[in-house]
Amino acid sequence: MTSRVRGQQGFALIEMLAAIVIINVGLLAILLALNSGMVTLRKSAESSTASAVADRQLERYRALAFAAIYLDTTSLAATDSTYQTDSAYSASQVTQTCAPLAAACTPSQTVTGPDGRSYRVDTYIVWTTPAGGAPVKQVTVVVRRQGSANVLARVVSTAGADF
Repeated sequence: MTSRVRGQQGFALIEMLAAIVIINVGLLAILLALNSGMVTLRKSAESSTASAVADRQLERYRALAFAAIYLDTTSLAATDSTYQTDSAYSASQVTQTCAPLAAACTPSQTVTGPDGRSYRVDTYIVWTTPAGGAPVKQVTVVVRRQGSANVLARVVSTAGADF
């Protein structure tokens, strides 16, 4: 019997080390899941805020008369490559001189969202004609992170003289 006891010396230590390793692996998996959840929640909140910023900009255009929906010619000429490479961009934007320059006339601007972060709001206005209909102005608002080309929200609306 003494030989059996002596043959198992240190076995409890090995079991304890194995249990600690298994517990550590489980804890790391839980921490990674929590971190992933926080990242997803942050992205979701940013996307939601960007949508609210885009809707606020679009509401500016909905409050205007049809003839007052346009972009400032001078400001449009000064836009950067991020603005000009967007799929909504057209060389034939609806433009006119806007004096004094108002937020509704500015093609690209930086605004602070409800979350306190800065967002870049790009607005595109083009003429389009739906099938069998009269020409309308299509307003596209694109919201990006400040200093980034990644699109967080894109909202499109149309305005017609008869709306």
